[in-house]
Parts: sequence; structure tokens; C-alpha cells
Amino acid sequence: MTTLYHGGVIHPWADARTVEALLVKGGRVVATGSVADLQTPGVRRVDLSGAHAFPGFTDAHVHVWKVGQLRTTLLDLREATSLDELSRLVQERHAELPDGVWLWGRGWNEARLGGSPTRALLDRLAPGRPVLLTRTCAHIHAVNTSALERAGIQADTPAPDGGEIDYERGLLTETAYGLVYAAMPEPSQAQFEAWILAGLEYLKALGFTAATDPAVDPPLYAAYRALDAAGRLPIRVNLLYIRRPDGGAATYPLPEKHVSPMLRCDSVKFFADGGLSGATAAVSVPFRETGTRGVLRFDTADLYDLACEAHVAGFRIGTHAIGDVALEQVLGVYARLLHEHPGGPRHRIEHFGLPGARHLALARALNMIVVPQPVFLHELRANYDRYVPDALAGQVFPLRAMFDAGLDVAFSSDGPVVRELRPLCGLAAGVAEPYVPGQAVTLTQALGAYTRGGAVAHGDDHERGTLEPGKYADLTVIDGDLFDTDPTNWPDIPVRPGVLADPI
Repeated sequence: MTTLYHGGVIHPWADARTVEALLVKGGRVVATGSVADLQTPGVRRVDLSGAHAFPGFTDAHVHVWKVGQLRTTLLDLREATSLDELSRLVQERHAELPDGVWLWGRGWNEARLGGSPTRALLDRLAPGRPVLLTRTCAHIHAVNTSALERAGIQADTPAPDGGEIDYERGLLTETAYGLVYAAMPEPSQAQFEAWILAGLEYLKALGFTAATDPAVDPPLYAAYRALDAAGRLPIRVNLLYIRRPDGGAATYPLPEKHVSPMLRCDSVKFFADGGLSGATAAVSVPFRETGTRGVLRFDTADLYDLACEAHVAGFRIGTHAIGDVALEQVLGVYARLLHEHPGGPRHRIEHFGLPGARHLALARALNMIVVPQPVFLHELRANYDRYVPDALAGQVFPLRAMFDAGLDVAFSSDGPVVRELRPLCGLAAGVAEPYVPGQAVTLTQALGAYTRGGAVAHGDDHERGTLEPGKYADLTVIDGDLFDTDPTNWPDIPVRPGVLADPI
């Protein structure tokens, strides 16, 4: 089928340059230009009704199945603004669940609540029922006594490497979460598939045409493969396959690579440290309030060995690294990889939260792809004010410096860490809400990070990211002119569901 998109403003390169029409055949761009030049007999015409069409947006780091979980079965605590409100939500869910079933929730933030949920509080709210409440960042987890008992955790249980157990308060940090997760019933493949579809349909409704799910284990990978085989994936998905699950020293073997028009898995994932908003990122200067320096989850030699195995086998690597200590470790590992085994695929750094000038220069020299989350600057600013030490405050997500360093930058949400996944909220935060003065990006830079940058990080910029002849005709259609609207009003502009033209 041949389709002509017209009647709006088309941005083939996600900047101010525009064309009048877009001709598409078999899901790919044939040409851009004027309606008169592109009109052919029998073509199907799609009138954009004045809207602005861009190359399809990618959320380059979003936990798809967890987004779907929160939209279906998981207790969503992200809107709770006090411990009293959290308590009410937990008690209501406790009353709804059958006896013995786990109460699982996510999204609490002590900066909004005025404190963290504790073991004693959860014992009172859901007596006799195991409870697991994951913080919004997913790096800290509150559990009650029943959950600890089912996981076999006692007051003297040692924490796994890269994790911490606060038995008295019922707080598990980083890899210690795996001890409790392993004690929970394993979801069925059908349940994983339902969560994946709920997450992807939501992202499509927000205007996205592609996403990277950045921590996929074997059962989740099997669910994705089944959905792809059945032709049920609504947008394109890139998977980062986790090598080491939380809670122990076990390592998953490298996965079977898979690349299709809708799904690719040729990347692996590591977590180098924790989160910035919860003061668990690995930093060189102690956090305010906690006085801690975060958690480094890998011994450097161990991380190198696992990364080397993947690199030599031709896998791309995406490593979560936020704190300056973690960035130093990860960039050092990447530098050694490329020195001892030159060539191979490009690698990513997820978040890249506290880079200094040295980290930026080294990342450029190593041809790294960086994947920050501009929406963090809007939603998690109070946490950064609370915890980030003065010595590092000038390095908090310096987006402009990433572009100035010549890096390929891909924007993302890290949902459901944040409540807001809409792309125009991410655009507005990057352009108008820098944490560090002078670090705002331009609209063109931000659009590029959601389009070409997302495709580069996804690994298929030869297929997507611009509306050039031969590439997929994936579109994000916006009912307003971003170039002529104040950034504070961008989130109010409607965005149509993502379009995969003439899907394959």
C-alpha cells in the first residue's frame, strides 16, 4: 500500500526544517517534498489536519513490563504525598487480597511522604501478609516481617555483594532485593505478556513508536519472543538482557541474539551502582543527610570479565552508572575493552547522572552512547536538593555538556521510576528545567535525542530516526507547533498515538 501524508507540517530531521508531504510504501519512506510532486494515481491520502509530524519518538530506557504492572496489577504509590495516604492505600489493598497473597506495590518517595515506610508500619497495616513496597527508583525496598520470614532473612543474615539489609527498619537496598523477590511466586509467561502489552500500548498512546526495556531476564525474554512471533508487539522494542540478577552471584549465560523488524535483543545490561534520588549511587563525596557514599555493585575485575565475554561475542552493553565513582569504574572497563579488543559494537551508559569534565571527554573518546532522563529534573529535583552534596551539585545531569562533548544522546523516562512518561514533558524539562544553570538544551537537540538519538541507542539508526527514503515511516504526530510555543506549555499539547505506517 502507498500512502501520502499531507495537510500538516512534516519534520524529516526533527528540527525546524519542514516539507509538505511524505510518501510511504510498505512501511518505508519513499520520498518527501510537495504534494504536487509526490501525488500518484491510487495513493491513499492521510490528512494530518495541521499537525506536526516527526520521526517516531523512542523512549530509550523504560521498564515496559513494570509500567504495565502498575497499570494493571501492582499497587501504585507514586501519587502518595504522606505516610498516612500510603497507609490508607496499603490497608485498602490488604482488605481486597486473599489470605497469604503477597501485597506488592511501588512508587513511594520519602521526599514526598515525609519519611520511609518501615517494617513496623507495614506489620500493622497488613498483619500476617507478606508486603513488598518498592521505592520509586527501584533501588530501595520496604518489607514487613512476613516478607522477611518467607525470604529466610533474619537479623544476622549477611547482605549479598552490592546490597544492604536494614533488618530493623525492613529496608533492602540494591541486590538484597533479590532475596525477597526469589521468595515470591514467579509470574507466568501469560502474565508477563499481559504486562508487556499493557506497557507498550500505553507508550504507543503517548506517541512513542519504539522503546528500550533495559533489564530483561530469561522469562521476560521468552514472553517478548512469543509476542513477536505472534505479531502482537504494537511498537518496536530493544531489550537489554540482564547478566546478573539481584540477590546472589549467579550469572545468566549470554542470550540467543534476536533481531526482527519489531524486536531486537543483541545487548546486555549491568548495574554499576544505585540511584541518585535515593542516595544509593556510588559517589566520591558523602551524600547529605545520610552521610553515605552509595553502593558500588560490582568488583571492577568481575565487571570487566562479564563485559568482556559479551563484547567479544558481539553484544552491545548498556551499563547503569550514575555516581561519579561508578562512572569512573564503567568508563575504565569500557576503555580496557576497546584497548584489548578493538572494534565491535558501540556501548551505552544508562543515566550518566554525575559526569565531570573527565567523564565527558573519556565517553567521547570511547564513542559512548549516553541515555539520560530529562524528566528527572522535573520530578526528582527535591530529592537532589536533599541528598546531593555541594561538591557534586554542578554535575547533576548536565545535558548541554553531553551534547557539547559530541556524544550521541538518547532521551528516556526510566518509567515507572517517574510518574510522567509523556515525551513533551521530557522535552520541556530538558529545555526549561536544568538542575545546573546553563545546562538547558535546545529544542532541536532534545528532539534529536528522542528521534535519531533513540535510534542510535536502539541499534537501528540505519532504519529509523529520520524520515529519509528507505527508512521506516514511523511517526510521532503532535497537534501543535513546539517551535512557536513556550516550553512550559508543551505538556498541554496533544500527541497522537505513535504511527507505524503500513506496519510490516
